[in-house]
This record gives sequence, structure tokens and C-alpha cells, in this order.
Amino acid sequence: MDNFREKNQVDGKIAVNSGDSANERGVEQVDASSHFVAVSSRTQTFWQMFVIMMGFTFFSPSMIAGGQLGLGLNMRDFIIAVVLGNLFLCIYTGLLGYIGQQTGFSLDALAVKSFGVKGSFVPSLLIGITQMGWTGVGLAMFALPVANYFNMNPYLLVAIFGILVLWTTLHGVKGIAALGTIAVPAILILGLYSTYVSIDAVDGVAHLFSDNPAKPLTMSTALSIVIGNFISGGTATPNFTRYGKNAVPTIIATGIAFFIGNTLMFVFGASGAGAFGKADIFDVLIMQGLAIPGVLSLGFNIWTTNNNSLYTAGLSFSSVSKMSFKRSTVLMGVLATLLSVFLYNNFTAYLSFLGAMIPPIGGIIIVHYFMHRKDYQDQSFSDTIDYKAIIALVIGILFGTFYQQGIASVNSLVMTVVVYLFASLIQKAK
Repeated sequence: MDNFREKNQVDGKIAVNSGDSANERGVEQVDASSHFVAVSSRTQTFWQMFVIMMGFTFFSPSMIAGGQLGLGLNMRDFIIAVVLGNLFLCIYTGLLGYIGQQTGFSLDALAVKSFGVKGSFVPSLLIGITQMGWTGVGLAMFALPVANYFNMNPYLLVAIFGILVLWTTLHGVKGIAALGTIAVPAILILGLYSTYVSIDAVDGVAHLFSDNPAKPLTMSTALSIVIGNFISGGTATPNFTRYGKNAVPTIIATGIAFFIGNTLMFVFGASGAGAFGKADIFDVLIMQGLAIPGVLSLGFNIWTTNNNSLYTAGLSFSSVSKMSFKRSTVLMGVLATLLSVFLYNNFTAYLSFLGAMIPPIGGIIIVHYFMHRKDYQDQSFSDTIDYKAIIALVIGILFGTFYQQGIASVNSLVMTVVVYLFASLIQKAK
């Protein structure tokens, strides 16, 4: 890595490369620990990418969200909401996944490309805070119900679980894939069996849903739940697909995870809620006599997603602070563990609000990539702020926050894309 140490700046550009001299490139070389560097070894096969992305989307809150839909929609509307919502997620994450695989860049490096080195501080800080926060919430989401059921100390359980999540995350994508290889089949088997028990308990699928729910949900609300549940996390897809060996298998794995995998989570949750009247999947598993398998499933479920969240938080904070990835990940992991119960009890709604600000970042990255694909063939970065990206991001966030119709996360994403595309075309014309 010593060949990254030489530095030289020309024309406000920064480049990262491992072989060419700075004089030949005419730009600055930066230490590889900055994560501006595209990964040079893309070895993850379809199966490895599949278990990584499936583990990412196998998320307990998705099952709880499915339970809410199961109690608030009839069967036809449930199918429409889940299919349309997850199809949108599939397309959005598929585009980001493709960009990550093609460029080898992390989400933060892509943000540097589209926002400029200094401008990327805003999206990276936003992503780092929210993903650290959700890691903490995930730890509490496992520890509190399990500690209550077994009469254990919840803080001790949070600490143990936090250490395990940090340990696997520090092993990088290979560690995440190894855990997913065990966790994904285990979660899938238990979820399918739980669904079978639920269907059997009410004598058929037709009896899981009420034709006239007591507290009906509108289609707009249902789609907001499906899309909003994972669009923030899904924006981090390039962090993992950049290691994909080939584009097509990587995109297929991503598509399966965000369409089929996420759909399964909603089906598991809805079937349990329909049969037993509880939206919380852990309550349902206890009522089904599956408490111990439920604890294991809940643990694996949150563990795999927390790996991805903490990995993303570590990368983002590393990009902002210039710490090494391992140091920033340890810091984020320790903060998530220490603040876990506090975040869960006080800041879940705030984190949801912050999370709604992340999809516009993904929208800007997508537009910038397809408008400037040639710029991604090298590793030079603008050492300035792209003000049109910042302005589009702010307008999109404000629109999604204050416009009350439709789906907030989609509103902010679409408005950001429209403003950014319009500003880019005007700049290009000039």
C-alpha cells in the first residue's frame, strides 16, 4: 500500500490508483484506506452475493410490517401492495447494484463522484448516522423481547449480541457471506414452517385475510410501508455488489433478494398476523410453540441485517473522518451497542425521518452515473462541491417531508431526480 502515499494535486482533481505515477495521471494519489479506491478483486459468485443480499433483506421489521398489512388489507390488496412495492425496490436497488458492480466503488465513493469530495460529506454523514442508529435499534429489537421471555438482563444480551455483530462485520464481505450461508436457509425454513402452521390453524389461505379489516389501510399507506421499510437500507447495495464477480449474476441475486426475499418476509408476517391476531412475529412464534426456534431465527434475522448496516456505517464514517475502516467500524459498533436501548425507546421515529432522506442520494448517484459513465472509468474525483446535487437533495427532502400525498420516500426520490436532471441538462447546455 506504500504506493498510495505519494500525493500531488492538479486542476482540483483527486485520483486514486495503485500503479500509475501521479505525474502520469496529472492528479493526486490518496491512501487506499480512504475507500475512494475501487475494489480490485471481485470474486463473489452468485451464491455468495445471493446469501449476502438475502441476509440483508431477511429483516424482522419487514415481518412486523407484513403483519400490519395482514391485519389492515384484504388478500387482493395485500398482494398488490407487496408486489408493486417490492418491484419498485427491486428496480431501485438493481440499478444501484449494477453501478456498484460495474465501477467497484462503495456507496460513499459513488457519492464522492456525484457530490464532489467536499460535497460528499453531507450524504456520507447522513448515511453513517442512520445506519449506526438502525444497528443499535436492531440489537435492542432482539435483546428486549428475548430477555423478557427468558427473564434475562437485556443490557447484557445487547452487549453480547453487539460484540457478535461487530466481530462478523470486521471480517468484511466474506464474513457477511459466511454468516448468510448459515442464516438464510435457517430463516427460510422456519418462516415457511410458521406460515404452514398459520394456514393450518385457520383452515386455508382464504381465511388468513379479512374481506373487511377492522382497521383498514389505504393502498397509499400500504405501499409506503412496503417501500419505506427498506428503501433506506437498499440504497447501500453498491457496498456489497461491488465485490460481484460478474454483472448478470450479481444483479439477479440483488433482484431476487429485494423482490422475492422481501416478499417472503411480508408473507411470513401477514400469515402469522392473520391466524393469531399479532403483528409481531416473535409473539406469533411463541403462540405457535416455536419460541426457541423463534429466538434463533430472530437472532439470525437481525444479525445478518445488522452486519450490512454496521458495514455501511463503518464505510461512511471512514469516508468522513478518514479513519481506517476497522477503526470506524469499531467506533460505530460500540456506539450502536451503548445507545441501543435508548435509540429503540426514543429515536426510532427520528431514524425513520432521517432514513427518508437517503433515497434521494441514491437517485442522484443513478442519474450522475448514466449521464457520465466515461468518468467512472478512472478514479479521479472532483475536489469541490457539486452544488446542483446538494440543492436537488435539499429540495427533494423538503418535498418528501412536507408534501402529504402519496409515498414520502418516493416523492423525495422523484423530486430530487427531476431537479438534479433538469439542473444537469441546463449545465450541459451552457
